Amino acid sequence: RIARYLNGNQDKRYILNPACKATTLDCYVDADFAGEWNKLDKGDQESVTSRSGFIIQYAGCPILWVSKMQSEVALSTTEAEYIALSQSMRDLLPMREMFKEIAVPLGISTTAINTYSKAFEDNKGAQELASSERYRPRTKHIAIKYHHFRQYVKNGVIKIIQADTHEQLADILTKALPLHTFEKLRKEVQGW
Repeated sequence: RIARYLNGNQDKRYILNPACKATTLDCYVDADFAGEWNKLDKGDQESVTSRSGFIIQYAGCPILWVSKMQSEVALSTTEAEYIALSQSMRDLLPMREMFKEIAVPLGISTTAINTYSKAFEDNKGAQELASSERYRPRTKHIAIKYHHFRQYVKNGVIKIIQADTHEQLADILTKALPLHTFEKLRKEVQGW
């Protein structure tokens, strides 16, 4: 079935349509909490592991996309989303620094890169964890390794933006979707 789909789309290409005014480095991030639990053997640890997905864009064009299983079991949707957000920041923050270094020789305006990046997240609990310095009883078990980017949120370098679930581009990287949703997101990400 997959081979038939791929063979039927050999003429398709990755189409970039840079937004001239939106020259920021932004990130769409999502997670599928224990998405395989009902489909696989419930005794298998893989079935309860969540999947992270994120897309980093420059000028509205995807330059990095990642879909991978999380390395530990999340205990809630909020935790799975927060782990995915933390993973995406491990790529976005160094990429911001790299863009600052290469911007001048390439003639790219450093203004947008020096201001802030938006991280589009559809889980309010993960947004609050990223923005708040206090620990809550339900989330105190989350390791410090996931809080590494909070200072960037506090300083305004990263702004966590509420994303509508239907507009979350990273959703395409976390789970199987209905065909119409898949095609809509594919058009947004790949241009076709």
